[in-house]
Amino acid sequence: MVFYLPESAEAAAGLDELTPRQIVAELDKHVVGQADAKRSVAVALRNRIRRQKLSAELAEEILPKNIIMIGPTGVGKTEIARRLARLANSPFLKVEASRFTEVGYVGRDVESMVRDLVEISIDMVREEKLEEVADKAEQNAEERLLDLLLPPLPPARGDRMTPEEDERQREQHQRTREKLRAQLREGKLDERQVEVDVRERSFPAFEVISSQGVEEMDINIKDMLPGLFGQRTKKRRMRVTEAMDYLIQEEENRLIDMDQVTRIAVERTEQSGIIFIDEIDKIAGRERGHGPDVSREGVQRDILPIIEGTTVNTRYGMVRTDHILFIAAGAFHVSKPSDLIPELQGRFPIRVELKSLTLEDLIRILKEPQSSLVKQYTALLETEGIKLSFSDDALEEIARFSAQVNEQTENIGARRLHTIMEKLLDEISFEGPDLKKKTVRIDGEYVRTQLAEIVKNQDLSRYIL
Repeated sequence: MVFYLPESAEAAAGLDELTPRQIVAELDKHVVGQADAKRSVAVALRNRIRRQKLSAELAEEILPKNIIMIGPTGVGKTEIARRLARLANSPFLKVEASRFTEVGYVGRDVESMVRDLVEISIDMVREEKLEEVADKAEQNAEERLLDLLLPPLPPARGDRMTPEEDERQREQHQRTREKLRAQLREGKLDERQVEVDVRERSFPAFEVISSQGVEEMDINIKDMLPGLFGQRTKKRRMRVTEAMDYLIQEEENRLIDMDQVTRIAVERTEQSGIIFIDEIDKIAGRERGHGPDVSREGVQRDILPIIEGTTVNTRYGMVRTDHILFIAAGAFHVSKPSDLIPELQGRFPIRVELKSLTLEDLIRILKEPQSSLVKQYTALLETEGIKLSFSDDALEEIARFSAQVNEQTENIGARRLHTIMEKLLDEISFEGPDLKKKTVRIDGEYVRTQLAEIVKNQDLSRYIL
């Protein structure tokens, strides 16, 4: 999992001032349509901001209003939740409900989602702290590297030289050091070799067998035996550029207070974490008989206390889940939300239905988002010097073919645009570096020529598109 940063500095700075309408406007830049779902998540985010302004006693009582999104695949359920997390600069984790197993079976237990969220939060806070100490770390690394290139003078000894001679020698040494500093910054010393003390990272291999699973085993051997591991260093020759990178990393680790990072990360997880539980419809449904299979209802009952609010033991301490926002999603083709156990239904008071994408929606998806597919492919091919452009009728044809294939085969929503675009630009992408003509315009006729035969042959389109 990667950490998420705000889409823009202005969005992060003005998050407290963002109204639900403005939050929806931010989401509109990336996700087309689905106004009801955007309204719901915007209100949920705004309520978090409102809660932070209340007294501690009252804020503790206000629980997040969890959301269930109901809609087919490829209509924007995950993207809405992900963009919301980026906007709020919140730790965000996406999990599939079908991957969890009932307690007592081999597999991932539901508490692992909270542990994973804490790890993501730790990475986020650590990156923020790294930005704060970056300049200081670079200065320290530069001084250490200059010490390697020009070792410091030994302390003065009165029996060897007079104070004036010692002072003169030190001034000359300082001048030489400043010349080296200038050369280092200009890159003139990049290829020179230096010897750096590197910490050895070799640890003996352990394998711990536990009935609770590896995730429950939060034993850190290095913490238990600090004198045994991680203390030894060895000399290693490397180029100045490599040494600079290594020393900066070492200084950053030295300047960051990981205890503070952990405290902030755990608090951020508890107060603003978002967990997106996908495929929740796969565990919906009551059991009609007893057998050796993992019980779907059992998984629901294991997820229930996490969503209700419980305390989970992680390697960074106990983490409460009371104020984590849970957004669940599922297609619910076979089952329906009422097939979930009543207790779990009660923990998702807000339900929104996402509509299937129309032809007009697919056209807008190609044109409007900040990082639309058209802009992505144009930028990718521009790295090879190819100027790619699409006419309006080309975009309409791409959307029409996508809608047609969705109707004839499986409806995978906007994801069909990826398969169509990949097939459409296959020849240009392959021949790109060797093309004599570097300006390519895609029009409706080109789209029809490339795709008509594949779409017409239903058997072929099932495999290719």
